Parts: sequence; C-alpha cells; structure tokens
Amino acid sequence: MHQMSWARDLLDDALGRTALLTGAARGIGSETASLLNKNGSNIVITDLPSAGPDAEALIQSMQFPERAIFVPASVTEWSQLVHAFKEGIRVFGRIDIVVANAGIMESRAVLEVEADANGDPAVSGEASNVIDVNLKGTLDTLRLGMHYIGKNPLTEHHHRGSIILVTSTSGYFGFSGNAAYVASKHGVLGLLRAAQPLAEKGRIRVNAIAPSFTPTRITAGFGDRFEKAGVASNTTAQVAEAISLMTLDPNCSGACCLVAGKFVRELEHTRKEVLPTWFGEDLLEALVGFRAIVQEMGGYPLPPAAPQN
Repeated sequence: MHQMSWARDLLDDALGRTALLTGAARGIGSETASLLNKNGSNIVITDLPSAGPDAEALIQSMQFPERAIFVPASVTEWSQLVHAFKEGIRVFGRIDIVVANAGIMESRAVLEVEADANGDPAVSGEASNVIDVNLKGTLDTLRLGMHYIGKNPLTEHHHRGSIILVTSTSGYFGFSGNAAYVASKHGVLGLLRAAQPLAEKGRIRVNAIAPSFTPTRITAGFGDRFEKAGVASNTTAQVAEAISLMTLDPNCSGACCLVAGKFVRELEHTRKEVLPTWFGEDLLEALVGFRAIVQEMGGYPLPPAAPQN
C-alpha cells in the first residue's frame, strides 16, 4: 500500500508545457485544464462540437486565456483526433502532455437484453458507444500521444513527455453493474500495462488515474446519497490536482493513482509486489519467462486478421 503525495512546487514545471486533453470542456477535464493553465501551460481542449460553448466559457475563465484553444473532436473519429494534435502543434509548437480523459457511461444495464421491433434480442447501441469512447478512443489518443510526443527532444529529466489515461475504480472493481463501463475501464488498465515497453523505449511516461465517485454535472442527481452515507467521494479539483502532479512528476512511470477522498494510493507497483503471493512463485516464474520470449519476438507474430465479411 503506497499513499501518494507530491510537493506542490512540482506544478512549477507546468510552465511552458503544452497539454492536450480530451473530453475537457467540463468536469475533471476542464478542472485539469484550468489548473495546468494557471501554472503556465498552453492548453488544447478537445471535446464534441456541441461542447463548444462550455469550452469557450472555460477558456475565458482561465488565468491565461491566450494560452488555450478549443479544437472540436470526437475521440471516436481518428481524423478529428489527428487534426486536434496537429492544430495544437501548429499553434503552440509541440505537445508535451496528453490526458486521455474522454469517457461516458451507459444509462441502463446493458446485460439485460431487450426486444427489438421484431421481438428479437436487440443490440445495445449504448454498450457499443461506451466501448468506442472509453476504450477505443483512449487507445487512439494514446497512440497519437506517443507518436507526437515521441518527436520531442529529451527534457532535463531525460524524457520526452507524459500521458495520463483516465480509468476508474471500476477498472479494478466491477461492483457498479455497468458492464460496458466496467469492461472499458479494465481495458484502459490493459492499455497502461501494454504501453510500458514502447513508452520506456521512447522515453515517454505513461501513467493512469483511477478516481472513485466524483460529483459532476452528470452525476449531480444522486451524489447526495454518497454524502449522506459517509462514503468518500472526490471533488473535480482533487482529481485534477492528482492528474497534474502525476503528469509532471519525472519519477512517476507505469503507475496508477486511485483517488478516493482522502485516499490517494498507487496501485500498479503495489500489484506487482503481491504477484508472488497471488499467483504463487512457481507460476509467476513461468509467466515471466513466457513474457520474455514474447517480448523478444516483439509481440505475437500472428498473420493479419481475416476480413469480417
């Protein structure tokens, strides 16, 4: 168990950096953008076109509005994401920080199958949307972040930049019952772990943040139930501070910070420490050997996937 804490003067390193944040017009994303901008960062806000008024209001509220732009982009549209990165580089010269924050949750239990107009089992459009935004969108943001940050020269800390993937406590626990959301956030942890070999090679720090319940505009209708029950919840400011400090910490890499009220715990390095007990040392030794072989091959050398139609 590792309680995480940072010196506040670490925020001084935000000066002159350029951060691109997805889903940043509201909530945790907007709070993070404001904090980084307050400490001197250039900000590229990406969000859906419909979030434009909120994004523009956010920019006008910032300490340095001249250091922020809004680029409409959906994380489910590759060409729009590419444009957002290129526009950020055109305006500010480079991208140093990427926060893959965009995410949604289904409004109903997607494992409960409803009937379509013909009485047949209906596909869940909501489940597909959640996976597309939370997992595929995060994957594409990660890929582009590593691509463009990888072009930067090394900093004084001997890395090129930093990427934060926003997962959730649902990435470790499946108690919410929102199957698509839970699966997508588990998948984000898979991206964090899978990215490490290439990230280390490219001198890019990739970390994740796992907030517990954080009241926002979307969850305002039921947030008071957690408060009345005495359950620890966050503020968007708490989570934004953890994201900002984590992305600026030159010694933080391959980590995931769970934020639940007063608890700010690192989970990924802690997980590695308990693997011998969890798996058994004999099985763990075998799996480590297997992983070494796969890494030598550069991954599974499989043939291209067959067309689906």
